[in-house]
Amino acid sequence: MKFILENKDEKSKARAGVVKTDHGDIQTPIFMPVGTAGSVKAVHQRELTYDIKAQIILGNTYHLYLRPGIDILEKAGGLHKFNGWNKPILTDSGGYQVFSLAGTRKITEEGVLFKSHIDGSKHKFTPENVMDIQRSIGADIIMAFDECTPYPCEFGYARESMEMTHRWLKRCIDRVDSTEGKYGYAQTLFPIVQGSVYKDLRKQSAEFVASCERDGNAIGGLSVGEPAEMMYEMTELVTDILPIDKPRYLMGVGTPANILECIALGVDMFDCVMPTRNARNGMLFTSEGIMNMRNEKWKDDFSPIDPNINSYVSNFYSKAYLRHLTISKEILAAQIASIHNLSFYLWLVGEAREKIKAGEFAAWKDMMVEKVSKRL
Repeated sequence: MKFILENKDEKSKARAGVVKTDHGDIQTPIFMPVGTAGSVKAVHQRELTYDIKAQIILGNTYHLYLRPGIDILEKAGGLHKFNGWNKPILTDSGGYQVFSLAGTRKITEEGVLFKSHIDGSKHKFTPENVMDIQRSIGADIIMAFDECTPYPCEFGYARESMEMTHRWLKRCIDRVDSTEGKYGYAQTLFPIVQGSVYKDLRKQSAEFVASCERDGNAIGGLSVGEPAEMMYEMTELVTDILPIDKPRYLMGVGTPANILECIALGVDMFDCVMPTRNARNGMLFTSEGIMNMRNEKWKDDFSPIDPNINSYVSNFYSKAYLRHLTISKEILAAQIASIHNLSFYLWLVGEAREKIKAGEFAAWKDMMVEKVSKRL
């Protein structure tokens, strides 16, 4: 994997670049739709490609390991062959899911013992076997196995967790560097910066991750309930330390405003379940603000959902029709809303990229943050 830094904004830390993988190029800044169990909910691969214009999607190690299972994915030739997506894939290590299973998992230096949320069966994740599992899934970018601490989190626990995450990272690196991919293309490991909301821990973790000299780096443990300003403060601290010539991935973030603010802080890659999860509940993100499709005000509004973005779904269907489908609990409502929200997110980061390249990002960002945060 290679990262080419193309442009830097003069009035912020925003950057435009290209991540080059064996499954294609990713133009940054980029938003990555979340396909937890091998699919982006309610969205076909065709729509991801041609309407949403996604350049990379996510899969989740925990969920894919449990279902359909690594043996099935290996027989298929990896997740790309299994789900028909021929562009880059990133896999989360499953750490966040495992650690959220409070009461059904046990953390040790070796790894984590946990029970499946599906049938209660017992399993073990270690830094080594999580690297092996991600090799088998076949992701282009694989994430280190880490512990994502909750918020709030006591300093002592955050420090111990970060130190263990660092020890696990060394084991992840050793495993990846001593093994080969199964399907004939390169796979790249991203370490993850942790440290909760403590500046000295974040600084220490970012310095350790930077010293590992991998091809890209991630920032984890944010957007877990802390105030937005605290998230921005931690993000800026870390991006000031991580290498400028490597892509930076802020995990699990966030709202359109969060994404714009963090692009301004030097982040290149984002993912979040928000656009699809909120879509299934009737919340739409648009270039003019946020819409609740259950509201009476859309009942006889026959204008397009969002004519400002280049998306068939957003331009073709009316607000009134989508409200009718939403109120009627039609499955098509979730499909239209999901495709629209993802199209909007990809449009937003695409616009950010163009503004960075044109030297107009900072002023545009301030204007757009206000717009996209407004309730319509």
